[in-house]
Amino acid sequence: MNRLIILPVLVPLTTALIMLLLPRRIAVHRLLGVLSTLLLSVVSVILLNSVLSGGILSLQAGGWAAPFGITMVVDTFSCIMLAMASLIGLTTAIYSIGSVDEKQEHNFYHPLIQLLLMGINGAFLTGDIFNLYVWFEVMLISSFVLLVLEGKPEQFEGAIKYVTLNLLSSAIFLAAVGILYGMAGTLNMADLAMRLPMLEHRELLSVAAILFLITFGIKAAVFPLFFWLPASYHTPHVAVSAIFAGLLTKVGVYAIIRFFTTIFTLESTPFIHHILLWVSAFTMVTGVLGAVAQYDLRKLLSFHIISQIGYMIFAIAIQSPLAIAGGLLFIVHNIAAKTNLFYLSGIIRLISGSWNLRQIGGLYATYPLLGLLFLVPALALAGIPPLSGFWAKLTVIQAGLEAQQWLAVSVALMVSILTLYSMIKIWNEAFLKDNPLSGDEGQRGREYHELSAGKKIALIGPAIILAMFTIVSGLWFEPFFILAEGASLELLDAGIYSKAVTGGIP
Repeated sequence: MNRLIILPVLVPLTTALIMLLLPRRIAVHRLLGVLSTLLLSVVSVILLNSVLSGGILSLQAGGWAAPFGITMVVDTFSCIMLAMASLIGLTTAIYSIGSVDEKQEHNFYHPLIQLLLMGINGAFLTGDIFNLYVWFEVMLISSFVLLVLEGKPEQFEGAIKYVTLNLLSSAIFLAAVGILYGMAGTLNMADLAMRLPMLEHRELLSVAAILFLITFGIKAAVFPLFFWLPASYHTPHVAVSAIFAGLLTKVGVYAIIRFFTTIFTLESTPFIHHILLWVSAFTMVTGVLGAVAQYDLRKLLSFHIISQIGYMIFAIAIQSPLAIAGGLLFIVHNIAAKTNLFYLSGIIRLISGSWNLRQIGGLYATYPLLGLLFLVPALALAGIPPLSGFWAKLTVIQAGLEAQQWLAVSVALMVSILTLYSMIKIWNEAFLKDNPLSGDEGQRGREYHELSAGKKIALIGPAIILAMFTIVSGLWFEPFFILAEGASLELLDAGIYSKAVTGGIP
């Protein structure tokens, strides 16, 4: 069973190589994209079932025992993230069939998506800090090319900001890795978890912790390191924006959770969690205020990515089992809801011909299913019961109240109200008000009507899948909570992770 751990990396890599060997067979690319992500979904479920029944699994590459070789590890947390990445990969592969034009497909769109998934899955699986850096670079390279694939000037402008900040993040990451390796003599996460409590020079250890926090804060787009995201995420094709919105920033959040539970614990670096508390509040507020001010649909949704990241950071800062469980539930809910909103925004643009809410209107009268599908992730994002966002947000806020973080809880509640306001703004502008365009100008969305029935199904199908996930995970909340609670207990007991990887011998 341990050998299955490599499959979430091997499957997309093999798929990308086959696609590159068949550069003109676009129909084959589409089919392979769907089959690859479907296989990833099956593998992630098998791994999750294995971890739940038998405990944490690890794979030592080349037979070299940890911490000397390359280690890959799956625990409950990484299995949850793999499952969500597979789900988003599958729905994006289907959505791309209906939305991505052949010019982009001939520019290796589908292989790049596979390489992006490989980098994301590698980051979730690695048990070694330097290899985490490598997987971040794989993600950066593929995501940069996807950003500029259409060759538009605004895409190059956004990509420059995106790459510049992420390269800075990589440089800081390497500096932190060097400091930590110089102190501990190892970069294996399980080995570090056992060694760090015994190290001297705690001040230098604190410097390394701060550098890692800055690195992952940039990648997660937290305050004040977020400004690259709204400058870039609205520029690429909407399918690319959707997978970026759902997964890329969550890899940064994953790294923050992993590092500041497994390696830098609350006892070893308590000041980090005070910093995270303030960062979370400012991230929530600045993100939602940016969203409220926008009328460009994708810019509005991009600012909401930042705002919702704040709730996840708030859960990490509290660091109780309930808080971490709530944070994991929030990640799962947000991945599905945020990706779905970007899918739906692409359909709205195809129908209306515009991203500007002032130039859109009357969609509910002609496309009621689209309106209902929009309401599901929109209301979930605002935390309206009984959808998944309500339970995730309620769990995080309950943990905040138990920790007596009154100010941060007040901010979280206020941000929920502003989130609901911004979702109502989209609903009123795009679906309820009369269409402000008429005549030839009102026909700018004719490209949607010219799509084949198969492509229309490929567009609406992923939105239905993710809407059903949001509804089901809200109505049947208990099994999701039990899973998240088990993952949180694993994360807060670093000894479980260390013993599974190294046998408890540093």
